Amino acid sequence: MPDHIQVSNADGICTITIARPEKKNSLTRAMYAVLAGAIEASAADPAIRCLLLTGEGDVFCAGNDIGEFQNRAPEDPDAPPPSKRFYYGLANYEKPIVAAVPGLAIGIGCTMLLHADIVYAAPEARFRLPFVDLGLVPELGSSMLVPWMVGRQKAAELMLLGDFFDTAAAQEMGFVNRILPRGELLATARATAARLAAKPPEALRLTKRLLLQHHPALLERMEEERGLLAARLRTDETQAIMANVLKPKR
Repeated sequence: MPDHIQVSNADGICTITIARPEKKNSLTRAMYAVLAGAIEASAADPAIRCLLLTGEGDVFCAGNDIGEFQNRAPEDPDAPPPSKRFYYGLANYEKPIVAAVPGLAIGIGCTMLLHADIVYAAPEARFRLPFVDLGLVPELGSSMLVPWMVGRQKAAELMLLGDFFDTAAAQEMGFVNRILPRGELLATARATAARLAAKPPEALRLTKRLLLQHHPALLERMEEERGLLAARLRTDETQAIMANVLKPKR
């Protein structure tokens, strides 16, 4: 089995590439475990000054693997599941996070960008928050972060209707900083990460902390979302929706 999460450390930058293009870079429990481990290790390593997230091929991340997500095992209260470690590792990450989005960013692939500090995207990228259509609720603090960014009514449109939006709309709403040709995307993201890695690390850490609005409230909302999402996964409504998604198309 190929390595679906590629991690490299160089020049003060930890680069994490989601690399499961045959499944549109959708995430499995095993992938969450590697993601969480890489984030935790880079957070603790003083030699790492910046985190760079990207996806292999023409997709960033199309969300969770529905088949595995549908049959998710109950959580062990004594051993946080990999997804929770990833969520909180990202939300509590004190160093700068840069993201390069070459294509689709759906569900968790979209909400993780809300925790990045600088996001570049290719013109072909498309974004979606499809939680309601899957019988679920938002996660990773997005039910709080998106209204902060775009206002409650626009957030309701994005989350209740769950339609795709393009890179221009993503930039206008604040999901994306800059739109770049795909051929320049990763190089520009790496150059930005290198600039950040060269800056005084403590000043960066403190400034990022000041920029995070109401961080304790955000963590509380993330926990509330996780509880609701776990309950929704057990409902007949959600199970039926996911079974239909997985049904072979004729």
